[in-house]
Amino acid sequence: MFNRILYGGDYNPNQWPKETWTDDMLAFKKAGINSATINVFSWSKLQPSENEYDFTELDDIINMLTKEKYGIVLATATAAMPGWLYKRYPEIGRVDYEGRQHRFGERHNFCPNSLIYQKYASRLVEEIAKRYSDNKQVTCWHINNEYGGTCYCDKCEKAFRVWVKDKYRTIEAVNKAWNTEFWGHTLYDFDDIVVPNLLGDGLGDGRTAFAGLSLDYKRFNSDSLLNCFKMERDIIRKYDQDTPVTTNLMGTYKELDYFKWAKEMDIVSWDNYPSYNTPWSYVAFCHDLMRGLKQQPFMLMEQTPSQQNWQPYNSLKRPGQMRAQSYQTIAHGGDTIQFFQLKRSVGACEKFHGAVLEHANTTETRVFREVSQLGHELEKLDGLIGSQNKSQVALIFDWDNYWALEFTSGPSIDLRYVDQMHHYYRYFYDRNISVDIISTEADLSLYDIVLAPVLYLFKDGMTESLESYVAKGGKLVTTYMSGIVDQSDNVILGGYPGPLKELAGIWVEEIDALAPSQFNLIKEKSHGTIGKGTIVADIIHLETAQSLADYQTDFYAGSPAVTKNDYEEGSVYYIGSQLDDDLLSRIFDCLVAETSITKDKSTANGLEITTRETDKKRYTLVMNFAGEPVGLPERFVGKKDQLTDKAITTPKIEHFGTYLFVEENKSLGS
Repeated sequence: MFNRILYGGDYNPNQWPKETWTDDMLAFKKAGINSATINVFSWSKLQPSENEYDFTELDDIINMLTKEKYGIVLATATAAMPGWLYKRYPEIGRVDYEGRQHRFGERHNFCPNSLIYQKYASRLVEEIAKRYSDNKQVTCWHINNEYGGTCYCDKCEKAFRVWVKDKYRTIEAVNKAWNTEFWGHTLYDFDDIVVPNLLGDGLGDGRTAFAGLSLDYKRFNSDSLLNCFKMERDIIRKYDQDTPVTTNLMGTYKELDYFKWAKEMDIVSWDNYPSYNTPWSYVAFCHDLMRGLKQQPFMLMEQTPSQQNWQPYNSLKRPGQMRAQSYQTIAHGGDTIQFFQLKRSVGACEKFHGAVLEHANTTETRVFREVSQLGHELEKLDGLIGSQNKSQVALIFDWDNYWALEFTSGPSIDLRYVDQMHHYYRYFYDRNISVDIISTEADLSLYDIVLAPVLYLFKDGMTESLESYVAKGGKLVTTYMSGIVDQSDNVILGGYPGPLKELAGIWVEEIDALAPSQFNLIKEKSHGTIGKGTIVADIIHLETAQSLADYQTDFYAGSPAVTKNDYEEGSVYYIGSQLDDDLLSRIFDCLVAETSITKDKSTANGLEITTRETDKKRYTLVMNFAGEPVGLPERFVGKKDQLTDKAITTPKIEHFGTYLFVEENKSLGS
């Protein structure tokens, strides 16, 4: 996609006197920065009135960056509207969940179904694309910014009715899908449909009276914003058919179906802002999710070089942390490292958000030295671009399930979708076993193990896909709260886990909810290990499966908690309660032992070791996130670290230490 690793980030010279720009360029060059993201929030300057455009300042910025041979990530500036547009057309503002009409302010303040917003946004993008599409330094088009939020206005309500009619065709089909007979909500006409906000069937706190309705509104809202993205992309494509087009995503952001979005993007980009206490396994999980959206390398569009300013506790990044975090990004598929921001703002709500150039406006800072070190290291790594992560394990992630599981009225409020995904991912991360995060539509045959935890909502074709995968020798892992409902959140009758019953060789009679202070002891049979099960406990009956672990307490003591079922050439593991880490490790150790997957016992000490490959080279990154110096596996001692061009002579790696080892890819016959 790119011929070098883009290293830079958001730059807003329009916020500063023009005489300071030259000094900025000198500082950025000193740091090895080669790209800049510009024009993200410039609509009000580019279009001071309805029929007037002024590109004078943007021309100067682009000319300067072009002269310096920067890669320009050119944004379309449509994420925040100018005041005159709100003043003249106040109906373009969003209506929130509480039913309040918003006024001018903040950002993401537009109704995606407003024809007026679409008209003026498309006109602006047309002017920008027409003016700058011939500039060869425009390396990537950046549409809008961090799409998100939901509108519940009358325009959205009318558009939603059309969306529903296109999907279901008849009002009878809608009534069946949404189970409107409950509470006497039968609809007689599509005009009876009301948006599910707090004035309708929304119950607050993310709950809803009719999950089928609310699920469809989530899908509709995601589609509505995606249509805005596609509108801008298609305008750009009229003038530029080649330069990649993207928009910056936000990891596990709940409101948008990123797998659907990724199909419309040339390359995925995302913004990575972990908190001071975010587990490194979760950061890696988010990177793998972003890589998995298109199963290809991605752009890191934003991270901070030092600290954030909008989280409850905005800690500094410790010495070496930014560098190690950046290489973790690259290890999991990142082909760019970009910051928000290159120069710290003087005012407004992000004035304390970290930057390459801080308020002291000097290059004599710890942060600048670290940014500079990383920049000059990255200059040597262009050969890594486009290399792939090879995985034998896949984890199914699905936004329909994300929404549906958290809309459901039971059994436990503690069943949070992303937490569940991370819980099962972490076993493999801790053992440096690469995981692809995939959609429900992916080709499962590529993997030895497929993890499908809390696969609550079943879509058409999923049963056949999973049965075919297991029948041909695959190892499937699924869990409690799987196979429960159809795509409208109506229960699949015949007993849990619905379409998975035959595959898993079990049926679940009841689901017990365990409060935070409660647990059930579970004894694993092969080693006699006793651990805890929390959150829920499925009361399982064996059909063709065997029990691997049993409950030890309560009225269902002695009944299975974890099962395994052989199904033709493959097998299915079913986990009926959230197991503690040790107990889950026992089960997964047995699972992995049935495959060709190699576990590296020497790395169970906090080191992350991740490899990307081309047809000729293997790039192995070793990073220490353990919090203290740890032992380096012997196979790396004496080898040359490509980041420093020095041989590694010490058997320990320091906290946040990072090494890159490059070798011939003999596994591919090179």
